[in-house]
Amino acid sequence: MKKATTGKVWLAALAALVATAGTAAPQPLTVVELFTSQGCSSCPPANANLIKVKDQPGVLALSFNVTYWDYLGWKDTFGRQEFTQRQVNYEPSLGHDGPFTPQVVVNGRTDAVGARPGEIQGLIASSGQAAGPSLSLAGGKISIGAGKAPSGRADIWLVRYNKGVVEVPVARGENTGRTLPHANVVHSLQKLGSWSGEAKTLPLPAATGGLSTAVLVQTPGGGPILAAAAD
Repeated sequence: MKKATTGKVWLAALAALVATAGTAAPQPLTVVELFTSQGCSSCPPANANLIKVKDQPGVLALSFNVTYWDYLGWKDTFGRQEFTQRQVNYEPSLGHDGPFTPQVVVNGRTDAVGARPGEIQGLIASSGQAAGPSLSLAGGKISIGAGKAPSGRADIWLVRYNKGVVEVPVARGENTGRTLPHANVVHSLQKLGSWSGEAKTLPLPAATGGLSTAVLVQTPGGGPILAAAAD
């Protein structure tokens, strides 16, 4: 009789463990943003460094191509003005007078040029993961847990990006004749709303064109990233 009871208790514990594993919170992510340009001769080494970390567990690596070097003779094929503005918004809090390339920003809190060997990896190791509310993408919904929102609110950003590496031949400008690899190129950036600290659920727009999805909860005005999730 004692053995049978023990067996039932063990099975119940096992079932609870399986259920807990199935609903475990997603692993927090370290967000690594590379601001780069196909018209910048200094950018290829940073592009290569981002490729080295893009598949690292717990890391969300994103390439944002900016537009302010287009005048040099080559219009960046992935460049968008909103990506340039995102970088511009970061600069005051990071202690810079204006944007430059390449620039790597980690969790919206710290930055480096990112071109030296191991530089991005070192920044990841020293920055850790974004510490904020729980965030998950499932069932066509974005679910944000309760937590502390700096200054009373945070922005919710939807990022669509091409997961993997794409190579772009450059015909003019500083990188004439080179084929430049890019990792996890961002194609669109959209603000979905705000988070005030209370638990919140909102619909996740369907992705198109085979693009992957990431969502960032971030302090307004280019501040720290509080939470991130990717599909």
